[in-house]
Amino acid sequence: MQSLTPEYLTSLRFTASQLASMRALGEYRGKQRLYVAQSPEVLGDLRQVATIESTESSSRLEGVVVPANRLKSLVLKNAAPKSRSEQEVAGYRDALALIHESGEHMPFTEGTLLQLHGILYRYMPQPGARWKSANNDIIERHPDGSSRVRFRPVGAHLVSSAIADMFERYRYALDKQVADPLVLVPLTILDFLCIHPFADGNGRVARLLTLQLLYHFDYAVGRFISLERIFEESKESYYETLEASSQGWHQAEHDIAPWLDYFWGALLRAYREFEERVGTIERGRGAKGDRVRAEVLKRTLPFSISEIEEACPGISRDTVRLVLRALKSEGFIASTGKGRGAKWMIL
Repeated sequence: MQSLTPEYLTSLRFTASQLASMRALGEYRGKQRLYVAQSPEVLGDLRQVATIESTESSSRLEGVVVPANRLKSLVLKNAAPKSRSEQEVAGYRDALALIHESGEHMPFTEGTLLQLHGILYRYMPQPGARWKSANNDIIERHPDGSSRVRFRPVGAHLVSSAIADMFERYRYALDKQVADPLVLVPLTILDFLCIHPFADGNGRVARLLTLQLLYHFDYAVGRFISLERIFEESKESYYETLEASSQGWHQAEHDIAPWLDYFWGALLRAYREFEERVGTIERGRGAKGDRVRAEVLKRTLPFSISEIEEACPGISRDTVRLVLRALKSEGFIASTGKGRGAKWMIL
């Protein structure tokens, strides 16, 4: 589509700051492989937390909220949904599980797009996996009841051809290496949202496609750190940059810099958080990790997690646990039990 034509892609020019962002993301991808190979136990905990946060945040971005206890039951125990909001959450839960499990191997095709939308709506009374039958302007609604049109997407009668063109342009740009994947992925998401092919659920599908396409190029941080949470926490910028970069899209006169900068910034934030939660602890770097390690290694008697927490104020229990697991894997300590009464001892 408009962002993926060879002419548009080859006309792009990047600032020194943007090039630095792409280099940094490439370096983080290399570190990610190291962490995944060395820290399986730590990553298991991060994946569970990320799954809950992603389901909650992506739903909340669409105004869908469920109580925390029900959210955990829906996500972790696959509980059956009991309300309209829970139906929407359960649909995202299932689609997200598919992406995390098979996203890197799933083809980026029209069939996959319809499959994801169908899963989102599997618990809903109305069917999914159908293109919109009426035009759907993107409207910004204000608390005082007023509203304005943020963007007018592709008309309903043109959706099928626009989607086919998007996939064709994407495959050509990828095969011919017209642009770096870190450019192609956010531009494809922008084009998808400008087409807005479904009557509802476009934002959720876009976030699922973001994960899938990043997985194709081994940018897998979204499996461990919720990108949806980062989008939600910066939702004003999320929506503002999408709007800014969509202006003039129909004429291929749009400026993709605002959206690219935001997208890369969000991805960098996720990788920094990933490194903070795993890398600094595994490598023994960082003030908090060092404090916990020093406190543990000076112990002569068996100790509990609570005792380490008390000795290291300001450091979360999750961080303490991560350091203990790292020290255990390095052969410095061992657990003398399980559950709340568990103790640790220096070997």
